[in-house]
Amino acid sequence: MKKFLVIAISTLFAFLAKAQNTDSITLVKAKWNTQKIASKTYLKQVHFKDKNLFDANQFLAYVEIKRKGKAPHLMLRNEVKTKKTTSEFGKETGALVALNGTFFDIANGGSVDFIKIDGQIAQENKLSANGGRSQHQKSALTIDKKGNLTIQKWNGEAQWEQGLADPNVMVSGPLLRLQNQNEELDKSAFTQNRHPRTAVGVKQNGNIILFVVDGRHANSAGMTLPELQKTLTWLGCKEILNLDGGGSTTLWVQGFPDNGVINHPADNKNWDHAGERKVANVLLIKKRK
Repeated sequence: MKKFLVIAISTLFAFLAKAQNTDSITLVKAKWNTQKIASKTYLKQVHFKDKNLFDANQFLAYVEIKRKGKAPHLMLRNEVKTKKTTSEFGKETGALVALNGTFFDIANGGSVDFIKIDGQIAQENKLSANGGRSQHQKSALTIDKKGNLTIQKWNGEAQWEQGLADPNVMVSGPLLRLQNQNEELDKSAFTQNRHPRTAVGVKQNGNIILFVVDGRHANSAGMTLPELQKTLTWLGCKEILNLDGGGSTTLWVQGFPDNGVINHPADNKNWDHAGERKVANVLLIKKRK
């Protein structure tokens, strides 16, 4: 009996390892549609239609910024009460690219996570009744004066984000990967169920990825957080931060068809580009002056 269990467990691990290897090869060898947006900035898209990524159909898109030379810079925008679509944020600011940001109060507007823009605190964390932090309040993306992005992990201190030196800070999460090490993820439904997802990644070479995967549709199932973690790791990311997803997930690019909306936002439950949800904050790419 013991020998049988050893063989069964070994077979299971071998199957899982083979499945993961197949998925990674599928992703890396996919024929990505690549289009140049601006200097050092590229849009990449791929649609897996034969259930061959994590045994599901998946639509993936991301913008990659090459950090060498005069690349466009990153910035944040936030609304305290008014909600806008990601595309509206992009157009009003003259941005090249807009990506939905961190978590917010859907009913009343306003971020529920800390945001600082140009050195001014725009929003404090809205903590739970006992003062505890949500998983999306234990990490952050920061942008320095030159528009360069880094990913940070909560150090356990109550005023941690106030002490971050960079003038632009957006708290979000969960943190998926830091310094080439995967973060341990919980077993909650939010983590383990498939949803549309939005994330930011920093590659080994310093390039920045603004990533979305569609979900809640037969054409794209969405991802669990472990699947998202694997996907961006296979794309070469040493650091990965999850942002608000679900119906908020939107990637917008200036001048592109379908009002610039690249993915298929899930809020209208249709497989089109018209289902944007109004959000409270975004991450933008703008040309350097």
